[in-house]
Amino acid sequence: MPCLEEKDLIRSLNWFYSLEIEQVDLYKSQARAATDIYLRQVLTRVAAMEQEHVINLEAEISRRGATPTRLGAIIAPLLGVATGTILNWTNTRTLLWANITLEEKAMADYKRLILKVAEKNLFNLLWSHLIDEDLHAAWFSNKLKELDRLALH
Repeated sequence: MPCLEEKDLIRSLNWFYSLEIEQVDLYKSQARAATDIYLRQVLTRVAAMEQEHVINLEAEISRRGATPTRLGAIIAPLLGVATGTILNWTNTRTLLWANITLEEKAMADYKRLILKVAEKNLFNLLWSHLIDEDLHAAWFSNKLKELDRLALH
């Protein structure tokens, strides 16, 4: 199993740290604008799960003697809110499609990193995050299919 150099691992962890911060703010923004109560509750819960990822990644980066990127902590929330606001101007189908795309990107990135990690605790943490992202994508996908079925009737 190929391993990353520590500096490359820190860079990857910071990438996920920034991505997860962006997702938290994206889903919070979407939840605030959602008119469907179930969708609002799901987006709020997904944002909370993504916040857990942020906390986990921040702790892992710190445990390794590094500092989580300040750029990610500053820019990612702005991107999340901006993206969420723009998507809120669209319809629910577009919002779900964009969320699925974002979750699939996160999943692909997590899979790539997992293949390069030999340390058991980090390996398990990354798997946990990957599974959460997969569950989010599946829910969004199922909701999109439900909307498509309703549109046919």
